[in-house]
Amino acid sequence: MNGTENSMRDTWQSPIAPGLSWYQDTIVERPAYAALDGSTRTDVAIIGGGFTGLQAAYNLAKRGVDVLLIEGGRFGDGASGRNGGQLGSGQRAWPDELEPELGYERSRALFDLAENAKRYLLDFAETHGIDMDFQPGQMNVSHKKGHEDAYRRSAELLATRYDYPHVTFMDREETAARLGSSAYHYGVRDTGTGHIHPLKLLVGLARAAAQAGARICEMTRASSITQSGGKTLIETPAGRITADRVLIATNAYIGNLERETAAHVMPIRSFIGATVPLDDFPHVIPGNEAVADSRFVVRYFRKSIDGRLLFGGREAYTADSPRDISRHIRKQIAELYPELKNIDMTHAWGGSVGITLTRKPFAREVMPGVTSVAGYSGHGVMLSNYAGKMYADLVAGNSSELDLLTDLQVPPFPGGARFRGPLLFLALTWFALRDRF
Repeated sequence: MNGTENSMRDTWQSPIAPGLSWYQDTIVERPAYAALDGSTRTDVAIIGGGFTGLQAAYNLAKRGVDVLLIEGGRFGDGASGRNGGQLGSGQRAWPDELEPELGYERSRALFDLAENAKRYLLDFAETHGIDMDFQPGQMNVSHKKGHEDAYRRSAELLATRYDYPHVTFMDREETAARLGSSAYHYGVRDTGTGHIHPLKLLVGLARAAAQAGARICEMTRASSITQSGGKTLIETPAGRITADRVLIATNAYIGNLERETAAHVMPIRSFIGATVPLDDFPHVIPGNEAVADSRFVVRYFRKSIDGRLLFGGREAYTADSPRDISRHIRKQIAELYPELKNIDMTHAWGGSVGITLTRKPFAREVMPGVTSVAGYSGHGVMLSNYAGKMYADLVAGNSSELDLLTDLQVPPFPGGARFRGPLLFLALTWFALRDRF
């Protein structure tokens, strides 16, 4: 949804929540789960109770594996329960970006993996009766005139080489009509995907994992990971967990718990605001699609099931939270919709999202028997859920699909623990300036 080393050390798994999210305010029931009580052993231990960890716990438990998951806060307090809710097709980079780098076969396999993730997520919600407020449609729009050819090529490439006919190019007139704003030049519309209420999904997922037999514990912070005698030992305030295998699924909240993941996954802060329902402004996204734009510091927005504008776009690369999130968000809304410059905001919240240097997911065995999966780079609602399922398949020996992610070359951030934060701040500030000018 960044921080200095000291702040991350103190809050690696207790997300900073500057305000109550609209998601949390619209959950009918959010069950609490007990903290770990005493030392224990398990076949598989999972650290992190977001989409990745809980999906892994669910899929392992239903196979009869003894699995224990611990989460430092409440389930849903991290990015899984506070994000933009968009199910973007494919990977974070479009196929016309990945194909020259990876070749057609690997690029196609990664696209197909993402489509598998989409189908899995929608089927999972239906099977378990999770009403996650799914609404169809997503648009990617360009804030620069020079992107027209790239957008046209992307739509054509997806249809002809990736067997995905759901993306169509939008000229300036269509883009303005579908957005209700003339702020963007071109766009593509994807009718094969949509957007959801992520916390409703998360709550339903935790319930499914518990019913499948997984031991899932909230308010249980891991303080260290060590290995001895072929086992992995996880220390918590409540006792030691001894496990044969471990999944680290902390994403942006890794802190100093495990060095290799921390070197490859950087937390940045992202903020979202919710307006009052737009009953007087029916022209704003009349088709109810989700929207993401072409800025490096992406602006992403959509209408909720009750007609509010949920708008995200202000990222921060320091440890400090803005004092008034809603003021910053309203300013960005007004740049696209001047008529909404005085719109009332009912909620404003933020959190940390994990990014990698290449914006590709990070998946790796970081110690013998210890796997880390993270760094979805703002494209993780589908991929993070499916990553948990793929990890469970790997443990069960049924699939090597996770290898498509572990084979990706994701370099560490430069600068080491001391300088990577300041270097990232400089780099991302430069890109933000390029977006503006």
